[in-house]
Amino acid sequence: EVQLVASGGDWVQAGGSLRLSCAAPGFTFDDYAIGWLSRVPGKAREGVSCISSSDGSTYYADSVKGRFTISSDNAKNTVYLQMNSLKPENTTVYFCAVGVGRSWSLDYAEYDYWGQGTQVTVSS
Repeated sequence: EVQLVASGGDWVQAGGSLRLSCAAPGFTFDDYAIGWLSRVPGKAREGVSCISSSDGSTYYADSVKGRFTISSDNAKNTVYLQMNSLKPENTTVYFCAVGVGRSWSLDYAEYDYWGQGTQVTVSS
């Protein structure tokens, strides 16, 4: 019933920018946390950023603060992750996800619905 479609991943040189998009047609973001989480080798998926659909509050992992910005367009049922000053260590697969009944969370276990991943590759 909930279809999350992530897109925008690409190859980019270090210092460059990308904008990831997560579309959820027919879904309301009123009462959910919407997050971007990344695949980290040897670990569970790691929270990168999230936004509360109820009040628009945002949260970021320390490693991306000041470089990444999450935003939402509820009219389009879309969440974005603007990624600036990209570093090679940001190379991974990024997933968008929805956590039911959560204002925000960077814990993968709190998310209930997941989109497919979109690959980001940052070269040095």
